[in-house]
Amino acid sequence: MLNEAARTTPDWTVIRGGRLVEPGVPMPRTVDILIKDDTIHELGAPGMVVPEGTQGVDAAGMLLHPGLVNAHTHGHGNLARGMGDRWTLELLLTAGPWISGNRSSEDKHLATLIGASEMLLKGCTACYDLTFEFPSPTVEGMQAAAAAYTQAGMRAVLAPMVANLSFFEAIPGLLEALPPKLRKEVERMRMAPTDSILKAMADTVKHWHGDTGQVRLAIAPTIPHHCTDEFLIGCRNLAHEHGLPMHSHVSESKVQAIAGMRTYGTTLTAHMDKLGLVGPGFTVAHGVWLDDDDMKLLGDRGASVAHNPGSNMRLGSGLANMRRMLSSGVNVGIGTDGSNCSDNQNMFEAMRLASMVSKVQGPDWQNWITTGEVLRAATVGSARALGFGDTLGRIAPGYKADVVFLDSRNINMIPLINITNSLVHAEDGGAVDSVMVGGRMVVAQRKLLHVDMHKLARDAENAVERLERLNHSNHALYCELEPVVGSFCPGLAAEPFHVHRYGACQHTH
Repeated sequence: MLNEAARTTPDWTVIRGGRLVEPGVPMPRTVDILIKDDTIHELGAPGMVVPEGTQGVDAAGMLLHPGLVNAHTHGHGNLARGMGDRWTLELLLTAGPWISGNRSSEDKHLATLIGASEMLLKGCTACYDLTFEFPSPTVEGMQAAAAAYTQAGMRAVLAPMVANLSFFEAIPGLLEALPPKLRKEVERMRMAPTDSILKAMADTVKHWHGDTGQVRLAIAPTIPHHCTDEFLIGCRNLAHEHGLPMHSHVSESKVQAIAGMRTYGTTLTAHMDKLGLVGPGFTVAHGVWLDDDDMKLLGDRGASVAHNPGSNMRLGSGLANMRRMLSSGVNVGIGTDGSNCSDNQNMFEAMRLASMVSKVQGPDWQNWITTGEVLRAATVGSARALGFGDTLGRIAPGYKADVVFLDSRNINMIPLINITNSLVHAEDGGAVDSVMVGGRMVVAQRKLLHVDMHKLARDAENAVERLERLNHSNHALYCELEPVVGSFCPGLAAEPFHVHRYGACQHTH
């Protein structure tokens, strides 16, 4: 049992007698972990000598692994969990004004806090959150989301998800396919002007007062063809000027891939690279429909892919090829995506699905992703995508003391034969006993220390009831749009996807 002293952050803390989980190592070894302030100082044998006054954490019976890192989620989506069933990506985007409309700053804080709470309780200590405000990001909204992570005690990279074209403008032919009445209705969904959005993001960066060790900013042009080139270049310039990473949904669905080809005459990845967006600080979300050249380009540029197997299947987008990404030199992280389209923030489930997805793509078992590769992606790979690659994702000297304590007596861990296999294939968050972030306990004995769960549930219930009333007309509009979008987009996706680039015909998905 973790003692009360572990709930504070003294100069020195030692975790005694836990067993260290290492990717690919079948059985964990018993270690003591010495922490100075928020950073791991030394790993040693049980009973190691520590400085006088060091406060101890008794981890007997605990399995210790680095905090999981969620490479892609949407904090605003947590108040829309369970609102839809048979949604494609395009239907989800159509539902946006209904499921995410009319949010106050308090709603944005609440939605983010729900997700942060779930992630921490399920062993995830950091995430890449692409959060959305309509028609443009605000300093107040971003600070409200950041405050939720600070309250819960979790790390995050927070990126305003932005575009200057609406979904209906971005899909070739969709606006024209709408009846005149609906076409007029969706015109009110137009995003703010380019200059206004870029200024709003610049203001957010200028007025950011968060602890960059806990919550950092990034830029997220949401989907490339939802942005004009002028807008994408503006995002690039802002990111480069302030040293911020970038994150974008690229080739998530076949509709996206075809829309990109129709818009640019090349793939979305190639077009973004042409504009100078692709580099070591760039993360592709999903990448289901990346071709071989895309993957090689991403690998050559040192970019990352956030692999979201749960939502890729949930939305019918397809199965991303993680093996081909890794073979192309791409850094791969694991993500849950938002709870409005994957229904939970469980990184253990995301790891299990990443393993399973690789196994249903063909019978060549030697190409299947190993559990060790999955665990590395959900820790080291995701940390690199967040820009924390040198400080998160490992339990090692010099890394932040973000440690998850699993109860080895939990049924998920019995029998313990190969810890990496069990962590990826058997664990579901049920064995998480306690969680430490930066040497400070934020979950102890399965309870959040800084979030009142009863209040959280009550606030969520009240918010959902109020937002349902406020978004009644948006819901009605969605019901009218659903049959049109639900037939047009699958029709577009039924077309053969031939990739022509540099005059050469590539492969067909």
